[in-house]
Amino acid sequence: MLKLYHNPISPNSRRVWITLMEKGLSFELVEVKYLDGEQFKPEFLAISPFHHIPILVDDGFNIVESLAILDYLEAKYPTPAMLPTDAKDLVIVRMVQQATVNELMPATIPLTPVLLGLPGGDIEKIEQSKQKVSTVLKFFESLLDHRPFFGSENITLAESVAGTIVPWLLGGSVSFGEYPKLSAWCDRLTARPAWQKTQTPEIIEAIKSRMTARMAQTS
Repeated sequence: MLKLYHNPISPNSRRVWITLMEKGLSFELVEVKYLDGEQFKPEFLAISPFHHIPILVDDGFNIVESLAILDYLEAKYPTPAMLPTDAKDLVIVRMVQQATVNELMPATIPLTPVLLGLPGGDIEKIEQSKQKVSTVLKFFESLLDHRPFFGSENITLAESVAGTIVPWLLGGSVSFGEYPKLSAWCDRLTARPAWQKTQTPEIIEAIKSRMTARMAQTS
């Protein structure tokens, strides 16, 4: 059986978790308590030399890096297909994946306190982040057409990746008034069982508590 080492608060982990569910695969979840440093224990380093999550283990074969894991799952378990075959549609999926990882996720880091409803943060960096986020969201809005998902009538790996970040922004301080197609896309995703199953509000509350405590120590 497939085994996924993950942490439920990690978007990188969640994208693999969602894909496994969307493909209807049987798998075992093994939670790595990242906040407690379990990723540095020798038994975890034996399968993840970079001490990162997620890790997918398939019959003794260890796979690191979430995008590589998604490609492995698509290649080994092609039904249901989560990558289009048309060249233009395929590159739309890939652009969404890469823009999420390389542009959107780094831009959200200074926004984390704001998104969690916590005080503080560097005002200048927050404004710069909001501008960067806006650029990415406008790009995503332009890639959506009459179809319900990026480049497809069916859910794709673009949804697995962007769908773990964009709805979180919608639930935070980012207005989606300028992005009606993206807002509707978020509604479609968050109504799916895979998204509802992997939502972890209690973990977010734990993160807020720890961040509040750290801010109190440094003030």
